[in-house]
Amino acid sequence: MPLTASRFIAYDQDRGIVQFSLQDGTREIACAISTSAMDDLERGPRARPSEREAQFTRLSERIEACVERKYQATEFEGTPPGIVLRSIDFRG
Repeated sequence: MPLTASRFIAYDQDRGIVQFSLQDGTREIACAISTSAMDDLERGPRARPSEREAQFTRLSERIEACVERKYQATEFEGTPPGIVLRSIDFRG
């Protein structure tokens, strides 16, 4: 079953990440993407803190596709297990 319905949770400026989740049926999958990865995807100037949610929304299709690949490959990290995206995940 494909993952669905990404949900923006929060921008954590101290950690430099955006937290979000996707659904696998009724199971919520915790996810995060580094802000540097999002900035790299847009190939422009760094987004301001107040722009992070809008940036996430603009990039959500590409972000969700990357999460889907890592989810299918069971590349979970942390406790509780989740998917973490970095710039390197979008190369290739």
